[in-house]
Amino acid sequence: MELVHIVFGESSVATLSDAFDLDEQLKGDMIYFEDDLSVGPLFILDTKDGQAARKQWWMQLSGIQAPVAAETTETPAPPATEEEYVDQEKFRQLKARLKAEPELQVWIWAGQNARDVCGYYWLVSQLYDFSGRIQIIYLNNLPFLNDKGSVFYPTHLHQILPKEFLKARKLARPISLAEFELDGDEWSRLMNENAGVRLLEGGKKLKGEPAVFYDKELVQAATAEFQKANKVVGLVTGKLKYPVMDLFLGWRLKELIKQGKLESRGELKTIRDFEVKQIAE
Repeated sequence: MELVHIVFGESSVATLSDAFDLDEQLKGDMIYFEDDLSVGPLFILDTKDGQAARKQWWMQLSGIQAPVAAETTETPAPPATEEEYVDQEKFRQLKARLKAEPELQVWIWAGQNARDVCGYYWLVSQLYDFSGRIQIIYLNNLPFLNDKGSVFYPTHLHQILPKEFLKARKLARPISLAEFELDGDEWSRLMNENAGVRLLEGGKKLKGEPAVFYDKELVQAATAEFQKANKVVGLVTGKLKYPVMDLFLGWRLKELIKQGKLESRGELKTIRDFEVKQIAE
């Protein structure tokens, strides 16, 4: 049996690859999808227009001016966002392999976090034709041992030791036809809702919130004195059970500066390039 393993985000690749070396039966190709679908616009993402809108949003987050005709330009995607657009090509190649290789099996690995769950919904909505060959391993609220031998509950795959994945593989199960239909409908709901942020409430239940959801925490983390933007972002993510990527929170800081809710100095590029403080009253 040929296997293709799927993860969401490059950070999960190394740990899972190390696990393959411990079990020959796990060996297979690995695909990682980089776009974090738990944040940003999803509206009609199953169309060229939706994908172009999301690409433009990523460019906005990276501080890059989008070309006027973004959907027709030959300009390559910027380095900070290039992977997000490679995802579509990776998926097309996966689908072509499934059609050409009837014995091919796909294992989707997902941790208990919004990014992985959103990625799962996106994938499963497009793989109905291959039911019976797509398996899910969802590490939902499961105990694992850390490097000190203590029990913990990981939220992300990269937190798990390679040898611990050998237990996790036993959880692999085919996605049922009912799940293909229900979870495909859930992806349609998420696209139509088009929230700014999607939070995992438990199981596979996602709750949409506006893009300004973390703004209050960012303002509170700032002080009366200038401090590096990356420190402010770190203070906020350090309090969250499910951290949000720095690029998103950096964008929100820039928006708060534009709105006159925070003061800044330095170039508004990456969160290491500028400082912020609260507005003096």
